[in-house]
Amino acid sequence: MLQIKDIYKTFNAGTINEKRALQGVSLHLKPGDFVTVIGGNGAGKSTLMNTVSGAYPVDEGKILIDGVDVTHLPEYKRAKFIGRVFQDPMMGTAATMQIEENMALAARRGKIRTLLPGITNKERKFYKEQLKILDLGLEDRLTAKVGLLSGGQRQALTLLMAALQKPKLLLLDEHTAALDPKTAAKVLDATQRIVDKDNLTTLMITHNMRDAIAYGNRLIMMYDGRVVVDVSGEEKKNLTVERLLNLFSEVSGSDEADDKLLLG
Repeated sequence: MLQIKDIYKTFNAGTINEKRALQGVSLHLKPGDFVTVIGGNGAGKSTLMNTVSGAYPVDEGKILIDGVDVTHLPEYKRAKFIGRVFQDPMMGTAATMQIEENMALAARRGKIRTLLPGITNKERKFYKEQLKILDLGLEDRLTAKVGLLSGGQRQALTLLMAALQKPKLLLLDEHTAALDPKTAAKVLDATQRIVDKDNLTTLMITHNMRDAIAYGNRLIMMYDGRVVVDVSGEEKKNLTVERLLNLFSEVSGSDEADDKLLLG
């Protein structure tokens, strides 16, 4: 579903501020893979996600989504393949619009606009069914303004909206990092339910080692613009934070582990 072939990305090339963010990264995701991505600050996690989404062009290499070469497609043309949730809970929704209006925008994205008025009863019933998945009681608040919701509720709604049209690829860019631990756990549980429901191919960046181990069927760790750990199956199920830190030290040749990884 996602093929990343030997991609490179350097910022400020040829200057004193040159930063090699990605150095020959290759990664293949099969349909239904749920891959967690972990690594310290500057490891290349966000750059990887931004090159996949089209926010950053790559210097070399190829990116294919469901067999389509999107390497040179701009971000807005890749949007039909991708659902994305950012770290900031305020980014994915319109605060002055109602919950059902936000969901209608997500459901109708890319479709031909008509002169039919408002939201139909059939659509409203569908939105309620989808909101029940979040287990936050939002199905009873369809006409509430999104700006009145908590950060966690907004992020959960954004997640649901991103997955509403069953994208080829769901990108989760540290989507629980701005939430308190209790709320983050609820959003992660909702994430698992949404991903499982439609068997969505998912790439999730996190700073939290325990979350990276607990969720998904595959885990990769990045360091210095490269993938240095890639585990799945039984090996991932048996992972512990201590084992993951040891793996990082073995393959990176470094005893350093980002503070946020340890605190996670």
